[in-house]
Amino acid sequence: MITIFGPTSIFVPNQRTAKRPHHLLTAFAFSVALFLSGATSALAQNGKLAPKPLADYENNFEVYGGLSFMNFQAGQNLPKRMNLGGGEGMGTWWLFDRLGIAADYRIEAGTTPVLPVHGFHRVLVTQNIGMAGVQARGPKGRYAAIDYHALAGVSHGVFDEAIRDYPGGTSYTTADLGLYSNRTKPFYALGGSIDFNYSRNIAVRVQPDLILEHFGTELREFVSVSGGVVYRFGHK
Repeated sequence: MITIFGPTSIFVPNQRTAKRPHHLLTAFAFSVALFLSGATSALAQNGKLAPKPLADYENNFEVYGGLSFMNFQAGQNLPKRMNLGGGEGMGTWWLFDRLGIAADYRIEAGTTPVLPVHGFHRVLVTQNIGMAGVQARGPKGRYAAIDYHALAGVSHGVFDEAIRDYPGGTSYTTADLGLYSNRTKPFYALGGSIDFNYSRNIAVRVQPDLILEHFGTELREFVSVSGGVVYRFGHK
């Protein structure tokens, strides 16, 4: 420190004094870093901050439920397709590490345009679909997995809701509107799913499918997409 006597005294820090606050801050920051490092290590060893183990895929069973979308053609000669919305439930029994058997149920409903008939514009169509098949587990990891499935079964389609509920009744038939008659026909779903693991037992699934149906005189292809939640249980 240099002091100049006179009417005014001036404090001028020398080089050693000026550096001291910087050294103190550095030492303090280093001490805090060491403390946090030790605390983090201790908590990680106790399992509080360590990453939680997610899916290990050692389950015997899984169930899936979600909402679904499917396009469809309600009559072989209708000029436009329709959209159906509904729900899907699927259960899988994993017999082996990467192969299992699956049962699937879907219910779909939507309205379709019809041929120009007086009093009818869009009518309700519903389907109840039951299938079974195989499911194979593809690439899998801690956070996600890809599965593949091939399902076959039947769909019962109801196409005369609007005719049966027409006020006062009507003489029109489903054929007059260009619709199929009520029938049960072969139905197939070929596709896969992506499971995003939330925990060891729970995952969020997105499932696209290629749909094959035979309501008319030929096999036709459509698309279905569903999304929902998977619950795994029964560890081997």
